[in-house]
Amino acid sequence: MPRIKILKNILWLALAVIIVRLFFIQIIEHDTWLAKAEKQHTLLENIVAKRGEIYMMDDGEPVAVVLNQTTYQIIIDPLVTEKEEITRVLNTYAKDYIVANLDEVYNIEGLRYSIVAKNVPRDIANKIAEENLPAVWLKKNNQRVYPEGEMASELLGFVNADGLGQYGVEGSLNKLLAGKDGLIKTTADINKVALSIGDNNIKIPAEDGKNVVLSVDRGLQKGVEELTIDAINSTDATNASVVIMDPNNGKVLSMANLPNYDPGNYGDVKDASAYINYTTESPYEPASVCKSFAFSAAINEGVMDSETTYFNQGYEIIDGWKIKNATQRDSIYGTINMKTALYWSLNTGSIYALKLLGGNPDQITQSGREKLYDYYYNKFRLGQATGIELIEAEGYIPDPNEGWGRDSVYANMTFGQNLGLTMIQTATAFSAVINGGTYRTPTIIEGILENGEVKPYEFGEKIEDKILSDGTSAMMRDMLLNNRSYKVRMGVDEEGYAIGGKSGTAQVIVDGAYDDTMNETIGSYIGFVGPEGELPKYVIMVKMWGEGQHLDGEIAINLFDSLSNYIINYFKIKPKA
Repeated sequence: MPRIKILKNILWLALAVIIVRLFFIQIIEHDTWLAKAEKQHTLLENIVAKRGEIYMMDDGEPVAVVLNQTTYQIIIDPLVTEKEEITRVLNTYAKDYIVANLDEVYNIEGLRYSIVAKNVPRDIANKIAEENLPAVWLKKNNQRVYPEGEMASELLGFVNADGLGQYGVEGSLNKLLAGKDGLIKTTADINKVALSIGDNNIKIPAEDGKNVVLSVDRGLQKGVEELTIDAINSTDATNASVVIMDPNNGKVLSMANLPNYDPGNYGDVKDASAYINYTTESPYEPASVCKSFAFSAAINEGVMDSETTYFNQGYEIIDGWKIKNATQRDSIYGTINMKTALYWSLNTGSIYALKLLGGNPDQITQSGREKLYDYYYNKFRLGQATGIELIEAEGYIPDPNEGWGRDSVYANMTFGQNLGLTMIQTATAFSAVINGGTYRTPTIIEGILENGEVKPYEFGEKIEDKILSDGTSAMMRDMLLNNRSYKVRMGVDEEGYAIGGKSGTAQVIVDGAYDDTMNETIGSYIGFVGPEGELPKYVIMVKMWGEGQHLDGEIAINLFDSLSNYIINYFKIKPKA
């Protein structure tokens, strides 16, 4: 009897515990357990938007250079799917696409959803589906494909494993290209298959990304890269960048950075510097290219013209520093005019322009510094972002009045040292010098492709500002044409075409100071091309460099020569009759 009584009491106690526990579950913890149940039977999943594709222009028509390819993610429910079976299937069909450690996945308590493979091609995904494993499902995704291979890779950028655009157009326009993911929330069975029941079902459609059409000409880009690679291979340069634009509307027609990389295999690079678009992201000192801007400022202020003379003694002493001309010739020693000074790229000539800006031909003044700053920074917009639809660095223009040795700093600025400019800033400002005097915001975008039609799209405010007079621009074109008069005599530039330009050989900073040995220099050239007697149609800027290499403006000139002749033939520019 005592045993039965004890057992009876134990049963009553157990029943009481169960009743109390049921009370807590059904009444006190009702909402908590309901939420857990709903979570197990609710499918909450993003509907991935289709990423917009990228196009270039080719003979007036948009041609895709970045496409989407349908791939799949393999997703499992570890509580239902057998580890041995899914391991066998993945290793058999999708070994190269596995992104998760299955041992770790199955050790996570309560895990019901895990992506175990990504970017699986359709044929492989179909084989996995045919295995009919429980709680294994496929999610359609888009993978980026670059049919042109390495062409324009620094311009285009890439999409990483998380679907985010990186560098180039993919990075700068990621939000526009990516679109907006949708959402599906519905009741699901144990295999995460959606059921058509439930009062709380939600479906928000995805908004696909926009198809972006670049102003870049595909055929021109290909030709430019081939010529640039040839130039690198025939010199000591290891890198080169080229930007070609229409100076009359600001459209970029080619933007090349060599060597390239494969954006479809973006991880196969030595370091991240391979991704840099040097035309927009890397400020440097373009050297005597900037004489075009210093001369334009003085001419536009009415204090000099191409025939203005000064005494060239081969050097200037500024703030105790001796600034010499790179070219020392008896024939240009003494009184010469400014056209001659630009032809021979004399530093004393650009310094004299700065003196004239300040109203004193014998010395640099505060007024001269301030006027040069106004032209460089406010009018030519050097040392600041241009507003092009790409990742940009700003660069810098030194303050005209703060800091030690302002006169020597600004003397050096007249020939493109002691400042930091990007190639796109320089090419855009140069376009204003030669197009009649109008600064226009550069653009890499032709428009948005919708239903087979390229439509305009506003990517931000565009500036169109008349900063130089027609007369100033015409005089500068004449002086820049004169710079290449020897090219006409040599037969490099054909008769009937207007081809002008300016070179630059820049010292580089080593251990915080300029390398006076000139063991390493950067070669640049900027110029224009068009029919004689008309406003230039194309501006071309070239930059060539290599660590520890002396690369002067002459090698950049040679690449410009090849590019200018290529453009004439490619666009079938007719010479003046």
